[in-house]
Amino acid sequence: MKKLKFSSVMLWVGLAFLYIPMAILVFYSFNASKLVTVWGGFSAKWYGELFKDQQILDAVGTSLTLAFFSATTAVVLGAMAAFVMTRFRHSFAKLTLSNMITAPLVMPEVITGLSLMLLFVAMSDLLGWPKERGMVTVWIAHSTFCAAYVAVVVSARLRELDRSIEEAALDLGAKPLKTFMLITVPMISPSLIAGWFLSFSLSLDDLVIASFVSGPGATTLPMVVFSSVRLGVSPKINALATIIILAVSLIALLSWYLTRRKEKRAKMI
Repeated sequence: MKKLKFSSVMLWVGLAFLYIPMAILVFYSFNASKLVTVWGGFSAKWYGELFKDQQILDAVGTSLTLAFFSATTAVVLGAMAAFVMTRFRHSFAKLTLSNMITAPLVMPEVITGLSLMLLFVAMSDLLGWPKERGMVTVWIAHSTFCAAYVAVVVSARLRELDRSIEEAALDLGAKPLKTFMLITVPMISPSLIAGWFLSFSLSLDDLVIASFVSGPGATTLPMVVFSSVRLGVSPKINALATIIILAVSLIALLSWYLTRRKEKRAKMI
């Protein structure tokens, strides 16, 4: 009889620890009872109740909109910061900027959210903008801390690039902007895409920072879920979580399928 290795046992224990709670959540999303932990029979009525809840639907739309624009802005800012971190000569100013860019990675979210809230309040008093906290302030806040993650991802890719290709293009008469758009961007595009998806996920998941900088008209999905859980877990939250798990699983499966298909084509060539 083949002996089980310690690493294999720990792998399965870790997977069970991660996914069994998710499986239980999905199971109870089809519970007919209002009590989450008491099984009252199979029913999908909570999915219907979920799609009738206008507050949750509005929060989903707000979160997706903020996540899209925050991720896009973060990619632009993070890519520029990554170029400064990797392409500029070493100096005290560069070291200071690099430390300031990466600071949000280790800064507690409470500190980040509080500092941004105080910044917006001071700007409102001095400049008259923003007049109130809402979608714009959440967008700025999310773009700020997401840009740090993009900068780290893109800078790691830039350090691995063969700069002789860019130098050859410049020697042949290509302008720096054209070289950047036609050579550099395609080579770092995987890191840009990865940074965008990472920023999208972080913005969609954020609760602490959004709680500090949001207003009445910018309630995100995590804020709605957190406020509802504080009053008692509703079966609608289980249904919502199940839909999110299904969406993430489908995206992961599609990504895996496209990767395998690309690898097979590469082997055939």
